[in-house]
Amino acid sequence: MTDELVQERDRRGTARVYADDRIEVLWEPALCIHVKSCVRGLPQVFDAQSRPWIHVDAAEADQIAETVATCPTGALHFRRLDGGGDEQAPPETVVRATRNGPLFLRGRIRITDADGNVLREDTRVALCRCGASANKPFCDGTHSRVGFDSSA
Repeated sequence: MTDELVQERDRRGTARVYADDRIEVLWEPALCIHVKSCVRGLPQVFDAQSRPWIHVDAAEADQIAETVATCPTGALHFRRLDGGGDEQAPPETVVRATRNGPLFLRGRIRITDADGNVLREDTRVALCRCGASANKPFCDGTHSRVGFDSSA
């Protein structure tokens, strides 16, 4: 993730950063739909019942980076401060439709609006399929509340 992207996300007021001298974890609540891959992967670092809920000092930086990369929505990203490798986009873009939920995309993703303005550039995003998200084109978890059925 580039410094410019981090600054843009901070400017919009959506990003929260949790860091120590090894790693910085960026969390964007507006993109988080609580898939909980982070909580299941490293519960001592990602504790949804605690405030702050991310404790970067509770595990090795490599473990944190690996767990953050499992976040399918792009709500979590990391930047290594200790010289370790930063997140890289996969070599090919993959789209995975989830049962009764969003489309998960991984790769070099660029989403633009109808006028060609860039809405987001990322390595991971969750796009709404139910049509009811208040954060279109991104999924906000509304599919669960409206009973979206992907088989229909």
